[in-house]
Amino acid sequence: MEEFIRFIFIAIAILYIVRAILRWAIPALFQSMVNKAQQQQQQTNYSNRPEQPTGRIKVDYVPEKTDKKGHFTDKAGDFVDYEEVK
Repeated sequence: MEEFIRFIFIAIAILYIVRAILRWAIPALFQSMVNKAQQQQQQTNYSNRPEQPTGRIKVDYVPEKTDKKGHFTDKAGDFVDYEEVK
């Protein structure tokens, strides 16, 4: 019986020690992984960005001009007439 109690005591002590070590080690491990990922992301962002002279604007899309002013397209949605009741 004495050996069983000693085993339980040692097992609990080992569990507390491992738990304390993991509380310190896991956040440090994840922090280093996050820092590496951020550095890699910054390097790819800076290397893939094309060099553009300052003061210039590049327009990728120009919408088509319509002849009718104040014309609502079907994209505006359905409009329902209503009558206010007092």
